[in-house]
Amino acid sequence: MPRLYALLVLLHAYVAWRIAPDLAATPVLTPFLLWLVASVILMPHTFGARDAADRARADRLAWAGGIAMGAFSSLLVLTLLRDIGLVVSAQLLDAAAYTGLRLQSAIAVPLLAIALTLLGLFNARRRAAVRNVDVPIDGLPHALHGFTIVQISDVHIGPTIKRGYVEAIVDAANGLRADMIAITGDLVDGSVANLREQASPLSRLVSCHGTFFVTGNHEYYSGARSWVAELRRLGMRVLMNEHVVLDVGNATLVVAGVTDFSAEHFHGSERSDPARALAGAPASPAVKLLLAHQPRSAFAARDAGFDLQLSGHTHGGQFLPWNFFVRLQQPFTAGLRTLGALTVYTSRGTGYWGPPMRLGAPSEITLLTLVRA
Repeated sequence: MPRLYALLVLLHAYVAWRIAPDLAATPVLTPFLLWLVASVILMPHTFGARDAADRARADRLAWAGGIAMGAFSSLLVLTLLRDIGLVVSAQLLDAAAYTGLRLQSAIAVPLLAIALTLLGLFNARRRAAVRNVDVPIDGLPHALHGFTIVQISDVHIGPTIKRGYVEAIVDAANGLRADMIAITGDLVDGSVANLREQASPLSRLVSCHGTFFVTGNHEYYSGARSWVAELRRLGMRVLMNEHVVLDVGNATLVVAGVTDFSAEHFHGSERSDPARALAGAPASPAVKLLLAHQPRSAFAARDAGFDLQLSGHTHGGQFLPWNFFVRLQQPFTAGLRTLGALTVYTSRGTGYWGPPMRLGAPSEITLLTLVRA
């Protein structure tokens, strides 16, 4: 942690060094420097106090830290882009024009960062839009053509996402009258004791075949076994390397679920295993569906013979430019992709994590419809 905080201070110092001198003769300088000081102080609170004794104070600090983190992210990126632009402009402009550009861009950077922060906050806090996705499946029988799945993922109920936010998601999902609901992990950020009331609206989720849940990495940070018990109490079917068989007309749909890709680091007996999740399933079901929090489960899912995998985890990057870095860890960032005979859908998430900010990666409640290829 001391090293991370030192890095945080250095990044703020870089922004001050590159912007502040050009603001020296303007009234913008003092509020700009105060912003940087407040940012350094508040950002560490974004994640560190979710289970503190004083819940209300911890939540306020998480709000302030998250907004500060999102704002500084925009500020840092814009400062870097400004520096690149100034290097190029120095070769093209005369001295007077270059000096004017330095001043104008120094004022523009914090103003634009504020605007992006407000836009990102609005995008994050509004209820996720419904995204309709047709999923083509080879040889899909008539009985399953038009079968609908509502996918909810990465809500992150916690310091800044509370009961009202969850109720809006539940109402929207129920309004879609789906055949089943799949929640693909990272539902919570905090203990059952602190978040039981905030998560309680999930008991109202309704679909023809019920609600299925698989753990994400944040469930393991938050006490996965306690949450599994609580979500079962709320009426969900939690799939821990296991499956259920749904009879739809004269067709069979196997719905399997695995623990998070990282689960074995928390509980060795819960290693994520798509092949184990299929053990004992019918030999030739019409569709084999896997719920797996992280897209990188897809390689094992393909080898196990699944037709479709639903995942989340990535948030689609949540806000620019971090969507480009997701690809360093996960094979898919968002949307419908194929891996051999396996189709993978990766949700951008229904909530957000950390900074209450979404830019270029809108949240979604996904309505997936199985159709014949």
